[in-house]
Amino acid sequence: MFIEGILAFTLASALLVFGSPDRYAGKLATGLSLVPLVGSVLMWLDFSSGGNALLADGNVAFQNTVDWFTFTFDSFELTLQWNVGVDGVSLPLLVLTTVLTTLALVSSWTPIDARQSQFYGLMLLMEMALIGVFTTLDFLLWFVFWEAVLIPMYFLIAIWGGPRRKYAAIKFLLYTNLASLIMFIGMFSLIFGLGDAISTLSFTEIAGALRAGELGSFAGMEAETLRLFAFVLLFVGFAVKVPLVPFHTWLPDAHVQAPTPVSVMLAGVLLKMGTYALLRFNFTMLPDVARENAEIIAAIGVLSVIYGALLALAQRDLKRIVAYSSISSMGYVILGLVAFTPHGMGGATFQMVSHGLISGLMFMVVGVIYNATHTRMVGDMSGLADRMPWTVGIFVAGSFGYMGLPLMSGFAAEVLIFIGSFQSTVIGNAPLFTAGAMFGIVIVAGYLLWAMQRTLFGEFSVETDYEVGTAPVHDIAPMFVLLGLIIVLGIQPDIIYEAIQNAVNPLNDPLTLAVDFFTGGELQ
Repeated sequence: MFIEGILAFTLASALLVFGSPDRYAGKLATGLSLVPLVGSVLMWLDFSSGGNALLADGNVAFQNTVDWFTFTFDSFELTLQWNVGVDGVSLPLLVLTTVLTTLALVSSWTPIDARQSQFYGLMLLMEMALIGVFTTLDFLLWFVFWEAVLIPMYFLIAIWGGPRRKYAAIKFLLYTNLASLIMFIGMFSLIFGLGDAISTLSFTEIAGALRAGELGSFAGMEAETLRLFAFVLLFVGFAVKVPLVPFHTWLPDAHVQAPTPVSVMLAGVLLKMGTYALLRFNFTMLPDVARENAEIIAAIGVLSVIYGALLALAQRDLKRIVAYSSISSMGYVILGLVAFTPHGMGGATFQMVSHGLISGLMFMVVGVIYNATHTRMVGDMSGLADRMPWTVGIFVAGSFGYMGLPLMSGFAAEVLIFIGSFQSTVIGNAPLFTAGAMFGIVIVAGYLLWAMQRTLFGEFSVETDYEVGTAPVHDIAPMFVLLGLIIVLGIQPDIIYEAIQNAVNPLNDPLTLAVDFFTGGELQ
């Protein structure tokens, strides 16, 4: 009942904050958010489960299953369950969610000064839905949480965003809601194709039946055609959420218009919903289809890496630069997943956590700079290092983390992905795809170094009338925490990587033995 307790407390906290006075809402929400944070950390410290939650021989930690009600169809019945639990893939993302929520709430104290109880209540409501996404193991229940995330995010952008906030919020909702519909059709085509081969909508049961070849025909499509049809719909639905090129156009608008704390959650956690779902559905339930189309998927990943980096290079708005960087970083995740090697898939999952921390840090830095200068345009400011030394120092460190500086989490994630993808036997010409993705690092270094040189160094100049000085402690503290986590995971990746590896190993060739890259020991 541990997961249910966290969900219930977070929902109750959101309702309590909605009813609190504005002057207390920020501090109250932050204090209440510490409970799910501590709960998720305690879950991690007590976590000893191995294997993958979607496979029959995997051990699911903190699992609780209760039958809810039964759907009756013409030839079979499906029982909807309350089914929650975590494994080495979902638990790190759960901890990431609770950590970033608390830090984003602290970073909200300066910029959010209107309708505060509503803002902080929506933030906690979004946290509750995100926790549900990463802990639910029944498809219909999972879909409810998946869609529930959209509601607070829409209002957070539409009410507290920039001048074009309504346009950005509507675009975000239309893109992601349409993608959810496409994904839903793809998933239920598989469910009806399985028929009486399954009795529940449990991820484990669905994955087991699909991997055992139990899929039949549906809507005039034979099993093989149906598998490909469903795979494409699922991939497109999740690719919009990631987002991958060419489904990325909603993301920069949403980031630019969203307030800084919302951008932190959007880049840090919401984008990981897409890559998490791709791993769970496309690469776990339908691995044969993924392997057969590995070159196409790898090409999409590399295209996202290069094109996203080139788009970032062309931007002048700091927020847009970081937003397009996220598209590039998610391309690495796709390349690692489709490699179907232990370190490819493990590195991709590690990159989800690493990018969540680094992108959250970068958006916080941009937000603090904007709070002081009231501009995000690179050409409108320079020499900030003299006036904002702590913020600038963290900006430089975060940028180097994005570039893959050794002893930071971005380096560990990218090295693992490159090694895993280079060794792939599934991707044809894997070394060429890997080399193409590695070239993206050069472009990343180019635009980040250019942005730092123009804004941070040289003679001080800001084209505003605002006094620029050291940021408040409550703005600096969350950034220091994130930077510390990035360095800790860069120095000791096995804090989470061993659990991740144990969860993704069963998805690879069973004859392949995964070796711990950091210690040289075997991972079972």
